[in-house]
Amino acid sequence: MELHGRVALITGAKRIGAVVAEELARRGVDVALAYSRSQDEAEAAAVRVRANDRRAAVLQADLSDPDACRSVVASAVQELGKLDILINMASVYKERPFDDLRVSDWNANIDVDLRAAFLCSQAAAPYMRAQGGGRIVNFSDWLARSGRPRYRGFLPYYVAKAGVMALTEALALELASDNILVNAIAPGPILAPPATSDEEFRSVEQATPLGRWGGEIEIAKAVISLLDSDFITGETIRVDGGRHVR
Repeated sequence: MELHGRVALITGAKRIGAVVAEELARRGVDVALAYSRSQDEAEAAAVRVRANDRRAAVLQADLSDPDACRSVVASAVQELGKLDILINMASVYKERPFDDLRVSDWNANIDVDLRAAFLCSQAAAPYMRAQGGGRIVNFSDWLARSGRPRYRGFLPYYVAKAGVMALTEALALELASDNILVNAIAPGPILAPPATSDEEFRSVEQATPLGRWGGEIEIAKAVISLLDSDFITGETIRVDGGRHVR
């Protein structure tokens, strides 16, 4: 896909999402940024998009609400005129011991990580179909891609991210005849969570064959490579510095 002049919607507009938005803008893409609570971060990402002479729209949406999934896609089209690319990055990531899990914890992950990706894709497909095709990029996790739930306390997250891979494959089949390519990225040690200690940071480096955290730009590179391709669909690509081989 030629990126210049395209329009993308990114759900999840802070940290990694902000870098993805900026790199897309560098290549001529206008970007709509959907956020739930992180308005300041979304507005900052929009500034970075506009600094590259591209249009940006900032949209608030609680993607745990099915209606919001549909309306945020419609709002992106209304603001920017069309939709060529959907990047489903919104995610819930919270640790909770198995015995303490509640239905609300389960729903929080499934509703945002998995169901919202489906509903946003379903809402976006007609717009892409009308103009001859498009691209959808979902976000899984290196653990789910590797089939190894190595860390306790993240059961709903792991299940939701495994579901994202199945969703990606099924959507790729459903939408192939419309020239809508659907793939997923499974990040590994890209960006340390804010509460990560120095010891935890170093232990992840030591466990990663490449010996370092990847940084947000590695996800942006992966996204762009999938958008560039006209013949990859239904794949989930690990971006984990070789973490899965240990």
